[in-house]
Amino acid sequence: MPLPRIARTRRGHVWGETWRLGVAFLFGLALWGAVQAQLDQRHVEPTFGKDWLLVDLAIGLGSTTLLLWRRRWPLAVAVVTAALSGISSVAIGASVVALVSLSTRRHWREIAVVLVPWMVAGWSHSMVYPTEDQVVTLPNVIIGLLSYAVSVAIGWAIGERRAFVASLHERALTAEREQAMRVVQAQVAERARIAREMHDVLAHRISLVAMHSGALAYRTDLTPEQVSETAEVVRESANQALTELRAVLGVLRDVPGSGASLDGTPQPPQPTLADLEALVAEARSGGTTVRLDRSGDLERVPEQVSRGAYRIVQEGLTNARKHAPGAAVRVTVATAPEGGLDDEAVRVTVRNPVPRGGGEAADGIRQDVTVGAGLGLLGLTERAVLAGGELTYGPDRAGDFVLTARLPWSR
Repeated sequence: MPLPRIARTRRGHVWGETWRLGVAFLFGLALWGAVQAQLDQRHVEPTFGKDWLLVDLAIGLGSTTLLLWRRRWPLAVAVVTAALSGISSVAIGASVVALVSLSTRRHWREIAVVLVPWMVAGWSHSMVYPTEDQVVTLPNVIIGLLSYAVSVAIGWAIGERRAFVASLHERALTAEREQAMRVVQAQVAERARIAREMHDVLAHRISLVAMHSGALAYRTDLTPEQVSETAEVVRESANQALTELRAVLGVLRDVPGSGASLDGTPQPPQPTLADLEALVAEARSGGTTVRLDRSGDLERVPEQVSRGAYRIVQEGLTNARKHAPGAAVRVTVATAPEGGLDDEAVRVTVRNPVPRGGGEAADGIRQDVTVGAGLGLLGLTERAVLAGGELTYGPDRAGDFVLTARLPWSR
């Protein structure tokens, strides 16, 4: 399985190639200078004449240039530079870099192929630049094998590190993909939940229309006033049903296949802000200290917005009970004008202190959001966005965990 390639900028790639080629050439140039100094000290010339030093330098430059293709043809470049190092001191640096680069692939057969030209190059170099003893001795062989082994070890270690970093990179990408999938699943689940709630309300409205219209059809003894009142109930219920139907279609238009399994049985309306006292009483009966502050005319809040606000308070109390047991919770629900007379919004705030002793509760809440143990807050965020509002949550400067939402009355 090929390892994933980590993205690199063009500037970083150029700099990486430049410093590697520079190190290879400078290392070879240092050896070239050492060989020239040794020849001057012994008053001897290279086998091919004194001008061979310039040829050596030119071959070294060519070998260093070959390193630009070491990733495309790693084995060929390693073999050629190793062979050229037998007649050029400057090419030795390029041969070392090519062997290290080849070893990062961690293919033993390729590495073993380079051993032959590497060892032959050591003998050939001693022939081009004569020494006192032209015979290949055991120390020369040992030095050649050691330099070969060190180069291979360095390249192998670099390859291992690259593989490890690539595996971490792949795991990070996998975790991001899984997290994105969990977020999408939470959003789809919340949309389906909203649709089921709206379906229950819609069924309730339609049942009222059917009941009152049936009364008009079969009751012939009704007075004109009663007929007018019943017709008004039918008209209001039909209008409210159309409003709920548009909301359902708006929620489901981007979520294929998220319709609920409906049995057609009329259900009672879902809880709204009118049921907030019962929700708080239930939380208090479970041992949670809850302070409820309400302001504004909550009865004027549209039913769909009121249901959303109720769900936000419900989820906030649930999180506080799970992650901060025993802590006092303050719930604030208020209506506030946004601009004009008809431009209003409901603002909900649920605040509870984070227990001391390591931040276990706060971490637990964050874990519910990011790891997937409970994606309630992500679902609430989706609900608020679908309603045209916003929802935020997290610790504040005082150390409390605060859940804040704004739901406009109209979009």
